[in-house]
Amino acid sequence: MTAVDTNVLVRLLTEDEPKQAAAARFLFAARPIWIAKTVLLETNWVLSSLYGFDEDAIREAFTRLLGLNSVHIEDEPAVSAALALAAHGIEFAGALHLSSRPPGAAFVSFDRSFVRRAKRAGASGISEMSARD
Repeated sequence: MTAVDTNVLVRLLTEDEPKQAAAARFLFAARPIWIAKTVLLETNWVLSSLYGFDEDAIREAFTRLLGLNSVHIEDEPAVSAALALAAHGIEFAGALHLSSRPPGAAFVSFDRSFVRRAKRAGASGISEMSARD
């Protein structure tokens, strides 16, 4: 099994550097690949911030990756749950934070909008935290 860095995943998904993209495709076809959650978070940031990909395109790309038999994702249940929440309009990073908490743990955020969207998407155990004066 080979773990990949963010730049390998970005080359695979953007194909902006043809030689590196070809090498990434070959690697993904040749052996089992392991992708850390941190690599997914960083790839999400790179694709949205530097390449202008929208959240739907990134979610679809990550969903296709999870569907590849050769790809193994760290904490795949949490990543799958995050992608399901992202399909309801929640930013992937926040959805992954929420989905990665231990079973039964409450989740708090100062972000009122995030909490509302997460609850509408079916997330439980999430609440808004208010600042004390």
